[in-house]
Amino acid sequence: MLFQFITDYLKHRLTAKSRHGTHSPFVYKLADEVIYDFNDKSEYKNIEEQRKKLFNDDSIITVTDLGAGSHLNKNRTKKVSQIAKNALKSPRLAKLIYRLAKNTNPKSAIELGTCLGITTAYLAKTNASAEIITIEGCPQTAEVARKNFDALDLNNIELHVGNFDEILPDIIAKQPSLDFVYIDGNHRKEATLNYFRWCLPKVNEDSLLIFDDIYWSEGMKEAWTEIKNHPDVTVTIDLFWIGLVYFKKGQAKEHFKLKF
Repeated sequence: MLFQFITDYLKHRLTAKSRHGTHSPFVYKLADEVIYDFNDKSEYKNIEEQRKKLFNDDSIITVTDLGAGSHLNKNRTKKVSQIAKNALKSPRLAKLIYRLAKNTNPKSAIELGTCLGITTAYLAKTNASAEIITIEGCPQTAEVARKNFDALDLNNIELHVGNFDEILPDIIAKQPSLDFVYIDGNHRKEATLNYFRWCLPKVNEDSLLIFDDIYWSEGMKEAWTEIKNHPDVTVTIDLFWIGLVYFKKGQAKEHFKLKF
């Protein structure tokens, strides 16, 4: 599995373009102003300091894994520091999620897969008045995330604990529309496609759906292909680590691969 992942990464690097290889004004602007904006921002500082504390947290929790699990560690009992090092999104990627959310300016955002709450914190920092709804399958992991939110003084996060399949449909039903959805959990083909289909009735032309780990497995690659080909999808951007899905009316259907 690791060999295939590395092979996919190398293929992506060979075929992906930079901002200058895109012929779409929308994608060029997004790449130039958001994706490749590597300037430091004040919102990053406290979150990254909290990440460092997690790296040094040797407390042990019992992990309940309702999804496809980890390629790195299958043990049920883990140190928080292990989870932080193996499961948290890298600072580079978490900051990108922040910039994408900031650019979308959602009234509410949904995240599937809270983990220890670092990426959730980045979402919450985009706009203090935005409602951030996050779902975590593991109660003890969620409790660590909750403590991180308290430490960062974040008051706009609504944390749900349980099975995505049971919780997400109700959350979607209560939303007038979906502005921003970040799907980072389960990592099975059918589950991922279900989440996508459940979101479709509530998307609009300004919505952004982000799918994490689109090269995680053959199943995830197949799910990503189906999502790209759906008639409601107009623009996708494959950054290897994540895939961006847009529904802009009047936009020619195009798929982009960008280096990141």
